[in-house]
Amino acid sequence: MKKEFDLTKFNHTVKEKVKFHEVDLLGVCNNAVYFNYFEDARLEFAKEMVRKYNLKEFFQNQSYFIMAHNEADYFKPAFLDDELTVYTRIEFVKKSSYGYEHVIVKDDTGEIITHGRGVVVHIDKDTKTPSPLPGEVIDAIKNDEMR
Repeated sequence: MKKEFDLTKFNHTVKEKVKFHEVDLLGVCNNAVYFNYFEDARLEFAKEMVRKYNLKEFFQNQSYFIMAHNEADYFKPAFLDDELTVYTRIEFVKKSSYGYEHVIVKDDTGEIITHGRGVVVHIDKDTKTPSPLPGEVIDAIKNDEMR
């Protein structure tokens, strides 16, 4: 059963077009490709936050981010040359992690075809353990996403 999603809660979008190397012999987009679309959306989201809030510490040299969890529900397939919009938002922020939510819409029909979630953890490069998110990052996320 497909859920309903309030797309007005999603402040960030990216466009994708299903490419030849992403489909099978029937022209259907491979299910693993959607995780690439989610990753594209997360990266553009991060770049936008850095620009919008002048976040010097978002991509600091002493740390990095890893995906700790990724999931997707597929409602309908995408096909070769379909144009898609990936809606992205942050659902929660914790001390050293935050959670993304994604909804993929097929542009020509307006149908929601995929829903996904992921958790990103902030890692200290030296200790290889979770590290608290910089305060300016938490503040920016709360200001931008938690309204």
